[in-house]
Order: sequence, then C-alpha cells, then structure tokens
Amino acid sequence: MPHIRVHLSRLTALLLFVSFLAACGDTNTASLPTAQVATAPSGGSTATQAVPTAVGPVATDSAPPPTSAATTSTDTPVNTTGPLRTDQLQFGVVEHLYYTDRERVLTLTKIAGFTWVRQQIQWKDIEGPQPKNYAWAELDNIVNDANAHGVKLLISIVKAPTFYNPTNGLPKNPSDMGDFVEAMMKHYGNKIAAVEIWNEQNLATENGGHVTVDDAGHYVEILAECYKRIKAVAPETFVLSGAPSSSGVNDPNIAVSDENYYRAMYSYKDGIIKSYFDAQAVHPGGAANPPDTMYPSNPSRIEGCKPAPDHCWNDDPTHYFRHVEDIRRFMVEEGVGDHQMWVTEYGWATANDTPGYEFGNFVTQQQQADYIISAMKLMNGYKDDQGNPWIGVSFLWNMNFAVLKAAEGQPDNEQASFAILNPDWSPRPAYLAIQSYLAHLQKERGG
Repeated sequence: MPHIRVHLSRLTALLLFVSFLAACGDTNTASLPTAQVATAPSGGSTATQAVPTAVGPVATDSAPPPTSAATTSTDTPVNTTGPLRTDQLQFGVVEHLYYTDRERVLTLTKIAGFTWVRQQIQWKDIEGPQPKNYAWAELDNIVNDANAHGVKLLISIVKAPTFYNPTNGLPKNPSDMGDFVEAMMKHYGNKIAAVEIWNEQNLATENGGHVTVDDAGHYVEILAECYKRIKAVAPETFVLSGAPSSSGVNDPNIAVSDENYYRAMYSYKDGIIKSYFDAQAVHPGGAANPPDTMYPSNPSRIEGCKPAPDHCWNDDPTHYFRHVEDIRRFMVEEGVGDHQMWVTEYGWATANDTPGYEFGNFVTQQQQADYIISAMKLMNGYKDDQGNPWIGVSFLWNMNFAVLKAAEGQPDNEQASFAILNPDWSPRPAYLAIQSYLAHLQKERGG
C-alpha cells in the first residue's frame, strides 16, 4: 500500500474539520458524517451537462432597450504576448454560492482537493433597474469568501438585462457587456482569476430563443470587447471564450451544432478571434457512456437501455466525454491550437426525474465516481507535441446542487443528480474518490 501516508495525513485533517463543519451548517442540515470521511477509498480505475442558474438580487428590468446600433469591436487588435496558459492541468468544481452556507461549501471544496471554483452569475440581477447601476453586495460575499479560502474563482456571465436585450440573450451592443465586465474587474481586480464570456451560446435558450450560425460572429464581437476591457484592468486574468453546448443539432429554434459554431467563431473575419481569448471553454457530454468510449471508433452499449422509441444516447460523438478530442482537432484545424481548452462543465447524472436526462437512470453513484476519476486521468494525460497540457483547468459539474434542489422540494431534479454531495451534505462516492485521487496526484507532482 504505497499511499498509506497520504491517506493518514488526509484523515487527520478531515477529522479536525468534522466538528467545524457541524458548526458551519444551519440547524436543519446534517453535518458531514465522520465515518464516511474516515473510510475514504482510493481513486477509482475507470458527464451530459446541466446549465447552472445563479440566483442573485433581482433587478427590475423596466428601462427601455437602447436605440443605438451595435458597434464593431474587433477592428483594433490588442497588444499581447500570446494567450495565458497553465503549466499543468488544474482541477475545479462548479458551485452555487449564492444565499447558501458558503463556509461549508468552500471548506468541503478544499477538503476534496479542488483549487478552482466556477460560479455563474446572471448579469441582469446585478445591473439594474437602470443601466450602469450595479448591485454587487452578494457577489462581494462570494468573491471575498472564495479568496479567504484560497480557491481561485472563475466567473461565468449569462443573461443580459432586459434593457440591453428584451429576451435576456446576448446583448445587441458589445460595448454594453464591455462596460459591465470593466466595472466588475475594477471592483474586484485580481480576486477574480478568470472570466467566461457567456454559456452555451449555440443553444436557442441561451441566446434569446433563436440561434443561427451567423450569430457566432456577433458573439466574437462581444468576446473581443470584453477581452479588451478585462485585460486593460487585470491583464493576468484569464478570459475564456464561452463553451458551446455539446450538440449535433442544427435547428434555429433549438441549437447550432457545436462543430459548426466553433468553426464559425474561428473563421469569422479571417480568424480575428485568435487575439481575443486565452482559452476555449468546452462542455463535453457523457450521457451514460464511460469516458474511455468514443463514437464511432469505440461506441458504448448502455445496459438496460431499449432504443425504441428513444435512442440510447450513444449514437453521436457529442454524447461522449472524449468529444473533447474532436473539439481540440477543430481548434488545431482552424488555427487556434496555440490556445488551451478549459473544461468548464463535465459530469455524469445519476437517477433523476427530469425529462431529457433519463440517461442518468442507467448510472449508479459508484459508476459516477468511477467515470469522473477516469475522466480526470484522461484529461491529465492530454498533451501536445511538446508535452504541454492542452487542457488548462477542468470544472466538475457539480458540488452542492443536491442540497439546493432538496431545499426547493426537488430532490430528484437532474441538477441534483450530478452533484457529489447528498442533500444532507454527506459525501457521495464521487466526492470520496475525487478526494483520494487528487491527494495522490498532488503527491506525484511533489506537492
């Protein structure tokens, strides 16, 4: 047993934390059980994503939309020495830190071994009811608490205020989002380590109800404006091109396929995007497919799934975690291969009652743990020809949504099924497996 010393040192720290965690929670929520932590197993051998929704102070979107036309953002290049990179894969987790027991969530984050947290914010809940009126209060608490716990923070921005887009999709004028991110970075500075510009913008639901491949050019204009504003304030902050959803659908009322959207972004204005982002965010699917499988070369067979009348989520590359390899190929072919990829959502659902996520009913909690560890190992092995990682940071979806959904009376919601904590804050097998694997990896890296 070559890793006994690691396990004992982690156990000592965990036992010290248990009494503290009990004090962190409210009176209606159970603390992390000592017995479950003490018996943490070693890492396993062998995610489709959900869209997190941040809940913040709700603005009254009563101001009329602007009448000015959208401006062109990409005509003036930014002086840069190249995209920012990480020298090795780093690991993070998606969390919901609004109006919850942040002390407990962030403490559990550190115990698990994650060094990054991704928090999604709704722009419309921060700016309003009039333009340029910013309500930072609860986000202040999130940013300050994350920094106090020594975790790096990625902020993902979605949902424009109604006065910038009546449907809350991407703003019509790139400078409006530029103003917002500039104000945010002036307010927080280096406390925000990375900013992701939008989320799954190839989906109609994330783009105001309608999306075409031509919208990719408008997105590039917004990304470029935000990049310039952020870098002018905090040049060391990573700026991420938002992650298209892993989708093969081309229907303006539903989605543009991720391949078509990526290629449209990269080819817009002869590839002007290359100067305006540090890393490409991606959201690989997983359905019920193990992460080492891939379509069409090594497809998965989902035990118990009867394909008629529905498919078994195994007949298209976008249902597989290793679709990240396809996306890497798109990047290289389109001339942006010098940029890293960040996986800002991945994970595997378990049993749930949400239509469209039935694949989770074919994944046990132990399989979820095994698949997550397998995916972490795969990502840690992805290197370019020079031996450098082409994935910079990965964020597991998710930490604590089971707690939140149970409080809302939806314990079987799909978002809850992706979580690695139970509704009572106790660890699922995935949490314990991650804790063990990251401890081993830290030792291997000399940490």
